[in-house]
Formats: sequence, C-alpha cells, structure tokens
Amino acid sequence: MSFHSGVGHTAAAAPSSQLRIGLGLLVLAVVFPKSAVRADDPPSAGPTTTLDAVVVSSNKLEVETLIDRKVYSVQSDLQSTFGSLSDVLSVIPSVDVDGDGVVSLRGDSNVLILIDGRPSAQFSGPAAGDNLQSIPAKDIERIEVMTNPPAQFKADGAAGVINIIMRKKRPRGVAGTLQGSRGSGGRSTVGTSASYGSGPLTASLTAGYRQDIRHRLTDADLVAPDTAGGPLVSNQSSIDEIIRRNVPNLNASAQYALNDRQTLSVELSRSGRAGLRTYTELNDSSLPPGIVTGSTERLSAGHDREIDGDERIGIAQKLARPGELLDVSVHHSSSNDHEHYDYINDSFVPPAASFYDNLGFSEDNQSTDLTADYTLPVSKMTTLKLGYSYERDGYAYGAGGNNVEIGTGGQMPDPNLTDAFNVRQQINAAYMSYQTGAGAWNWLGGLRAELASTETRQVTYGISTDYRYLKLYPSLHVDRSLSDESTLSFAASRRVTRPDPDNLNPYIDYEYSPNLVAGNPGLKPQFTQSYEIGYGFDPPGQSYTITGYFRRNTDAVTTVTEPLSGGLTLTTKANLPSSDSAGVELSANGHLVPKLAYSISSNLFYSQIDATALGAIGLQSTTGINAKIKLDYRPTARDAFQTTVTRTDKRLTPQGYVGAINIVNIGYRRQLRQDLTAVITESNVFNGQRFERVAVTPAFTQEYSRFIYGRIVYVGLVYSFGSTLKEKQQGFEYDQ
Repeated sequence: MSFHSGVGHTAAAAPSSQLRIGLGLLVLAVVFPKSAVRADDPPSAGPTTTLDAVVVSSNKLEVETLIDRKVYSVQSDLQSTFGSLSDVLSVIPSVDVDGDGVVSLRGDSNVLILIDGRPSAQFSGPAAGDNLQSIPAKDIERIEVMTNPPAQFKADGAAGVINIIMRKKRPRGVAGTLQGSRGSGGRSTVGTSASYGSGPLTASLTAGYRQDIRHRLTDADLVAPDTAGGPLVSNQSSIDEIIRRNVPNLNASAQYALNDRQTLSVELSRSGRAGLRTYTELNDSSLPPGIVTGSTERLSAGHDREIDGDERIGIAQKLARPGELLDVSVHHSSSNDHEHYDYINDSFVPPAASFYDNLGFSEDNQSTDLTADYTLPVSKMTTLKLGYSYERDGYAYGAGGNNVEIGTGGQMPDPNLTDAFNVRQQINAAYMSYQTGAGAWNWLGGLRAELASTETRQVTYGISTDYRYLKLYPSLHVDRSLSDESTLSFAASRRVTRPDPDNLNPYIDYEYSPNLVAGNPGLKPQFTQSYEIGYGFDPPGQSYTITGYFRRNTDAVTTVTEPLSGGLTLTTKANLPSSDSAGVELSANGHLVPKLAYSISSNLFYSQIDATALGAIGLQSTTGINAKIKLDYRPTARDAFQTTVTRTDKRLTPQGYVGAINIVNIGYRRQLRQDLTAVITESNVFNGQRFERVAVTPAFTQEYSRFIYGRIVYVGLVYSFGSTLKEKQQGFEYDQ
C-alpha cells in the first residue's frame, strides 16, 4: 500500500524499517489469544457511540484513548479557571507551547488547530499565537489530539490536528456562573456564563474580559562582516518591550429541535484584542578589540487592534435507519488586525540629529466553508462515513510608512515601507471512511481527496503566483485487543502543510529593525507521511501507553537567517529537500495514593535534516527528550493542589539549534461553600519561558533569544447559581 498518491507523484519507495517492524508486530499479534468478555461488561451501544472507543479508561482519569485520537478533559486543570487556551494546551502530553503561543506537536509546529472540528481564521498568520493566548480556557470542555487524523478532517497540519471542543453540556432550567480574579502586574479577568434549557430549546451565553500585560526582552548578538570581504563586526541589539492587552469575548449558541428528527443549531462568537505596545531598542556595533563603530536607540509606541468573528449555522437530519444522520453546516470566520507605531530614532555613534518615522499595517483573514457529512451504520460493528466540503479563504495585507519632519509634523511616504499583498485559496474536498471490527480487531480506513488552488498577488512588486494541485490523503488505524486491559495499535496517514499566507509575501517587515523578516513567494507545500505503533495497558484506575512513531517530510519548511550590512539580519522561510523524525512516547496516568493523582509523559525523539541545498555540509541530526509531569493532590473534599512541570528539549535547525524550555505551574482551589469557590494559580513560577536560537555558519554566527517575563499569579472567586448546583463538581473526583 502506497501513501504517495495523487497528480504529479510517483510511487513511494519501499516502507521504512520502522514501518516494517510495526507491521510485523501487528502480524504477530494475531496469534495472541483473545480474552473473554467479562460478564459485567455493558452491551455495545452501536457504532456511532462506542465503536470508536478502543481503550475504556476509568472515569476517574482525565484521558481517554480512541482508535484515532486521545481525548483530554481539562475542566479539572486549575489553569483553566482564569488562564487561556495556551495555558491548558501546555500541559497536554505531546503538545508544547512557547512564550509567543506557537504550538508544536511532537516537536513539529505544523499543527492544524480546530474549534469544534472547524478551522478558524484567527489561527492563521503571525497573530495566531497571540489569539491562542486570548481564548479563555474556562469555555473549553476537552481537547482532542490526533497525530494521524482520520479522513473527515482537513488534510492540513503535517504534525497532526488539535481539536478544541468548546463546552456545550448544559443543565436543564436556568444555570450559570460568575467569576473574577486579580492577577499580578495589573492583570485581571472577569467572566460570566448563563444557560437555559427547556423543551426543544437549549441556549447559552458566555462573556468575559481579560486585561493582560506581557513583558518581553529580545537580544540578538551577531558576528559577521559588514561588507563583502571586510573584517568581522560584532553587533548587539536588544528590545525591551511591554504589551498591554484588553481582551473582551462573547459567545452565544442555541440548539432547537424542530421535531424528533431535525435539529437546528446556531453559534456566534466575537472577540477582540487591543492595547498599547511600547519598546526601547538599543543597537551597538564594534570592531575588535572593542572599537565602537555604531550606537543607536529607537523608541516605539503604538496600538494594535484585532477583531475576530465566528458564525455557524447547521442542521442535523436523522434518516430512516437508526444512527443514520446527515449533518450540513455553513461556517464563516474572520480576523482583522490593524496596527500603527510611531518611532523616535537617535544615533550616538556617529552623532546625528534625531528623526521620526511611523509604520502602519493591516492583516485581514476571511474563511468560509460549507460541509456536508453523512453517517450510515451498516451493521452493529460497521460504520460508513461520507462527506464533502468547500472552503474559500482570503488574505489581504497592506503596509505603509512615513518619515516625519520635526517641527512641522509633515509626512513623506517611505517607498520601502509600502506594500500590498493578497492571497486567494479554494479547497474542494471529499472523503470516505469505513470502520468495522471482527473479534479482537478494529479497523478505521479512510481516503480524502483535495483539489486546492492558491493565487498570490504581490501588488507592490508586481509578483504573481498560481499553484493548483489534486492530492489523495489516505489514513489507516488498526487496533487489536490483547486482553481486557491491553491493546496494540497501528496508524498511518499522509498530510500536507500549506504555507501561511504571510510566509508567501516577499515584503520585508521592518517592525523590529535589526531582525528583519520576509516571506518567500516560491515556498512549496510540505507533504508528510506518518506512521506509528503503540501499546496500551489500562488496569482499573490506571493508564499506560508506549508509542513509537516515524515521520518523513518532503519539501519541509524551515527558517533561514542571513546577515545584511549594518548589523541587520533577514529571516525567511525555505524548503528542505527532506527531513525525518522518529521517537518513542511514554505516558502514565493514575493514582499514587487515593488522594494523589499523577500524569507523566515523555517524548524521546530523533530528527535528521538534509540542508545541503541551503549551504549546510552533509546531513544533520539531533536527539532529545521532552517531558511533562502533573500532580493533583486532594487532601480533603474541599481542597485541591496542582503542580505541572514541562520541559521542551533542544531542537535542530539547518543553521544551528533552538534551546530547551522549562516551565512550572502551580495552583490551589478551595470550596468555600456549595456555590462559591476560591482559586489561586501561578504560572511560569521560575521564569523559564525563554526562546533561544543559535546559528553558526561559515559566513556568520548569531545568538538570538526572546525572554518572556511570564511569572503570573491570579487570585479569584467562582460563583455558581441555578441548575449548575445540582451537577457534580467537575474534576478532582478522586477515590477517598
């Protein structure tokens, strides 16, 4: 079976040794005796409700393993009370989040993030990390992690899919919560939620407001010749930046049963982000032995404002056979970012008069998709799914800058800061998946076809590109039950990572002048073949898994930096001919003692890249280990303590490496009354949120670091009213 299929591709080479070993283990598993079904096991509820579940974990655990994904409940995570989506993602096994909100899965940042199974414009482009840090975690019910997603999901995201399931379960009658907190450094959050359920109608409304402050320090030390053949010059630059954010959000949803076979649903969300951003930039250059050749200062002040919207309307129609369902929906999302900054520039060496300039730019993302999904239970153990989707995306970027005359305030446009860039993309997709089981075996196979077309128009430079391709994306999941408590699994899939629109724009971004950034209009999509084999053991109240994985990338997208004159550097994107990654993931969940629960996970990884086309000498490889530890301690029925520790190890780049990151979060919750809870959290206890990139080439060396002063403390209260009090308290329901 080849996973290289589609227009313009030849047949794949023989499977890797890792894949042959995995398939061999699956064949050997056939001879394992099938365990008897226990007499107290409940009967199957049919393919649409239980067939997907392969490992049935204890309801005391916060993770459930299905045939194609892992599902993590986050309601009991204390960071979810006042934190953001970024905070709760950072404690999920296999998932890492850096200080700028960039998400990685098994060390690969090419991740597709979905909200309730749908893509969102706010997770596209350079503002995606900021938006991730703005979504309140209290509205999230669970997080699904799919390293080999099934066919019904969009093929984007070579590393896999992270599906954020928003909270939908509501009690009947009137219910709601009120909460507020005060954080360190002038931070604060307030929020409310209310729901109503009666007869055929269920409706909910949530609203919140977050005031956040981020303090970021960026340092770059560059050693490179200032001119071709000239002596090496040492250049040091630092940017001390403070970002103030006001983040309101509003979400409303309603579901109405038109009759016993039709249900209409409507969802609407609005969020914003605005505030003052200021920084001080210092730049110094010198010749050995310490002769200063340049010293400048740049002061910046300005505002950024973003408004995001999301609307969906859908109808679910039950058909003739039990479980037969047709679900049709139309979804639109938008993200509009507008920023403007004023600058004061001073030169001390050589001395020069101050001058003023400014820069303004806007980014507008629009996405509309129509989907139709059909589910047919063929038999008790077999389900067929068919679907079609049409997606239309639009991206527009505009920038303009002016030199300002001192005294009169007159402005002269700077042509180097003028830019207009547009991207249009359409994707037509159809999929089929077939799931069945026989004895101890479960299979889920699928095939997705996508016809994609991308058009870019660099209006300022007169550069246009058109890219159109049809590809097939197969996926396969196989599980075999070895006993009542153990399961062997295998998965394989083919994925694609399409370049973000801003990565196609050749315009040079001067927002942070010493470290310039530009896109690459010739950037190609990255295609990835992924394989994994795993073993799970789930005794009562515990869960243990070991998973080996291998990924092969074609035209992998990487970051490349080159020195310019005057101590500047230009960072852009490029395609690697090939890169491979492999590793072993280990995870364990359960209780050390009845009142102390734990979750431990680690990823021992190996990666190899071929960067010879970018000037590197030979193949480069690295190994490392990422790890997460989470402890939940409940000494009494009213008290709960929580500690999480995460480590992201050093990663290889074509020109060097990215350094390790260590984060510690703690929290405490106290049930004051049945309707009132107090929560204290502290994130990034030891200020470990530091991104460090080191590049060493024959032409230059650079050490670049971005440090987030991220130690944040929140103290707050949560008040519940109405039918909510009749529900069981979420989380920390440990055996006493």
